[in-house]
Amino acid sequence: MQFETLPGFREFYPEACARRNHIFGCWRSVARAFNFLEYDAPVLEPLELYIEKSGEEIVGQLFNFEDRGGRAVALRPEMTPSLARLIGAKANSLKRPVKWFNIGEHYRYERPQKGRLRAFYQLNVDILGEQGPAADAELITLLCQSLKSFGLNNSDFKIRLSDRDLWLLMLAAEGLDEAGSASVLGIIDKLERTDRTKTIERLSSILGDEAEDFLGRIEEAIAIDDFDTLRSYIKNLPLEGDLAAVANARIEEWSQLLRNLKASGVGDFIQIDLGIVRGLAYYTGFVFEAFEASGEGRALAGGGRYDALVKKLGGPDIPAVGFAMGDVTLVDLLESKSLIPKYIQSPDFIAIIGGEGERAVALADAAQLRAVGYQIEYPFKNQGFAKQFKLANQSGARFALIYGSEELERGVVKVRDLSKGSEVEIPRDQLLLQVPTLLEGGIESK
Repeated sequence: MQFETLPGFREFYPEACARRNHIFGCWRSVARAFNFLEYDAPVLEPLELYIEKSGEEIVGQLFNFEDRGGRAVALRPEMTPSLARLIGAKANSLKRPVKWFNIGEHYRYERPQKGRLRAFYQLNVDILGEQGPAADAELITLLCQSLKSFGLNNSDFKIRLSDRDLWLLMLAAEGLDEAGSASVLGIIDKLERTDRTKTIERLSSILGDEAEDFLGRIEEAIAIDDFDTLRSYIKNLPLEGDLAAVANARIEEWSQLLRNLKASGVGDFIQIDLGIVRGLAYYTGFVFEAFEASGEGRALAGGGRYDALVKKLGGPDIPAVGFAMGDVTLVDLLESKSLIPKYIQSPDFIAIIGGEGERAVALADAAQLRAVGYQIEYPFKNQGFAKQFKLANQSGARFALIYGSEELERGVVKVRDLSKGSEVEIPRDQLLLQVPTLLEGGIESK
């Protein structure tokens, strides 16, 4: 019986694993360049942790079950709840701001489709304990640099930037209360994917006969794509008293955010787009998504402020901002741009062994080379020199270490540069000392 991989899951043969590790390497390198610390958390968590964050409706999207101890548990669909739990447990002892990142596998029980699988890897990057827009700018800059590290540029992706705080102000100007605003934001989040007539129908349940006119004003706001127009739009809202002061302060925070992004060299990647509201209710301020700038226009990453979540999950009241980037749509984009290098793992050295008498000497040298980090291969069985050299040339190794009876008698190893065909003899007790020079310059032909 031939077993098959479960739907929505992937296996990683060596070439695919090398590609995955390339993605991880770029993510990790950029996060560390911004001085973020790597952390990890259990892949299995209490089901209640996700219900508390997202509501009962999340259960149908999870791999969840009752374990042998009678506990309701789930495979993690995202990292943010686990992070909030970790931060809450040690909040008083952590130096702020907390700058952490994670690369891990996540699981969602949903229908597999292009760009969406049941098991996927994500880069999660978060800053906790910093209230101002400087932290938002830092994360958006890191997101840009992560995508740029793969060879992508501003013709390949854009960061669409929005603000739930501004939306709440605009909806307050329309006379909506907190509950009504939350419902409308859920509708706005689906505007791009919903027929206009259907959207008006949904708004009518909240606004009655005003729904179509209201949608027109919403579409006017969503059409704003530059800061000067946004500032004028907000200043002209019919806000009074405290709300007017809040609006002015928020515009100043927008100004600071955009200045920081420009100074960090990523201003050309930023696109103001109030159509991005991030449907999850726990977002509290600036929100952003990275999108393909051409082709299918798929989302590559998303995040924003979630200042109330850590407290909601039992921790202290601590501001937070973060984003997640998945590997599935990213790999699709990089492949379409031919930006994933082909990895071929080849040894530094391959040993050519004359016979059993020479094998013990070759294995001793191989052990020394491996102990200091060099990659070395040798044949498990005795073979003729001709076959061994043929295999050596096919292996991709840079050098062959030749162990024949004559070399053994003279206490040397013959080293052949397989790309040039040139050779040099090295005393065995000098091999480790001379290897760095060999790898740097090769062997000159005589």
